[in-house]
Amino acid sequence: MPWLVLALLTALALAFYNFFIKLASSHVPAAVGAVWLQLVAAALGAVWLLRLKLQGQPLPLSGKGLGLAALAGLGVGLAEILTFVVFSRGVPSSVGTPVIVGGSVLLTAVLGLVLLRESLTLPQALGLLLIVGGIALLVRGH
Repeated sequence: MPWLVLALLTALALAFYNFFIKLASSHVPAAVGAVWLQLVAAALGAVWLLRLKLQGQPLPLSGKGLGLAALAGLGVGLAEILTFVVFSRGVPSSVGTPVIVGGSVLLTAVLGLVLLRESLTLPQALGLLLIVGGIALLVRGH
């Protein structure tokens, strides 16, 4: 499957993730929602890992890879808790989600530029500036 199709499917999954956090935030405390979300996600990951293992696919591990994955887990866990908190304060999903996701995209790009020494083309830099403008417009009206 081409990477763009996979990326768009990932975007759809993240849209459902943010949408359902918004809905759940008025029914459960942030900590409960975040833990339950993680348990369901861990179960899904375990099923996928078991499937790969049963297919005989090699699953090489490294300490560095596991450490980096753990740091990603810390980031996503904190992001989930904070997303529940943001939405429990009545922020509309049409404002909160673009600020959270757009801000994440922007900050990830900055980390890639600074720490990984990646480069941007002019159109890509303009796209990031549009994200900044979009976030400014969203928060100004709320």
